Amino acid sequence: MGNKRETPTPMKQLTRWVWRRSVREKVTMGTVITLVLLILLKVMVKKNSHLFVATQLAHCAGILVLIYKLSITKTCSGLSLKTQELTVIYLIMRIICHFTLVQDVGIVLDFLTLGSTLWVIYMIRYKLKTTYLQNLDNMPLYYVLVSCAIVSAIGHPAWQINFFGNQFEFVRRYFYVYNLTIEALSMLPQLRLIQNAKMVEPFTAHYVFALGVARFFSFTNWIIMLIDSKGALLTQIGKGRLYLVVAPLFEVIQTFILADFCYYYVKSVMEGRRMMRLPSLV
Repeated sequence: MGNKRETPTPMKQLTRWVWRRSVREKVTMGTVITLVLLILLKVMVKKNSHLFVATQLAHCAGILVLIYKLSITKTCSGLSLKTQELTVIYLIMRIICHFTLVQDVGIVLDFLTLGSTLWVIYMIRYKLKTTYLQNLDNMPLYYVLVSCAIVSAIGHPAWQINFFGNQFEFVRRYFYVYNLTIEALSMLPQLRLIQNAKMVEPFTAHYVFALGVARFFSFTNWIIMLIDSKGALLTQIGKGRLYLVVAPLFEVIQTFILADFCYYYVKSVMEGRRMMRLPSLV
C-alpha cells in the first residue's frame, strides 16, 4: 500500500497561498481587508461609545484568558508583568477621568478590568513567580512612562487653562492624554518578551490577539470620530490640542505592530499548530 498524503483543508490551502505571496501583495491584501473592516464598522456602528465598549470587552476577554491560564495551568510563563503594570497605571488614570468627564457603562468595565489585572499581577509576583520569565521581560518601564509623559505634555489639550487658577482641571486633562498614550504603548513589553522567546504558548497568544482586536477597535473609533466631525476635530489641532494627532498616531503604530503578531497568530491557527512560532522580529 502506498502512502497517500493527507489532502490539505481549504483553510490550509488558503494559508499556503497567502504565505507564498510577495511582501507587496501581502501588504496590499492587508490594507484592503482593513479598509473593508473600517467601512463595515462605520456602517454598522451608530455610536462611537459602542466602539469604546467593544474595545473594553475585547480587553476583558483577553484578561479572562489570562485568569484561566493562571488558574488552570499554574504558570505565568510568557506573560509580561510590566505590561500588566502599565495596564493598571492607565486604567487608574482613565477611571479618574471617567469620574470627572464621562460616566457610563465603560467605568464599570474599567473597574472589572482593573481588579482582574491586579489579581494577575499578584499571581505573577507571588503565587507563580518561579515560572515568570523575568530575564526575557527586560524592557524598562521608564522607556514608556517617560516618553509618554513628554508626549502628553506637548499634546496637552488645555494649555490655555491657567495652571495657578485651575490646577485640578489642568492635571485632569493631562491625565486624559497621558492614559491614552500609555494605553497605546502598553503592549510593547509583552511584545518584547515574545520577541525574545521566539515562541508563544496558546493562552498567551489568545491574550495578545484579544488585545490586538481591542487596539483595532480603538483605532477605528478615532478614525470614525474624525470622519463624523467633518474636519471640526482637525481645526482643534491649531488651538493647541495636539493630542488629536498624538493619540491616533500612537494607535496606528500599536495597531500595525499587533497586526503583524495577529497575522502569525491566524496563520498558526489555520495550520493547526499548538505552539506559535515567530520570526526574528515581531
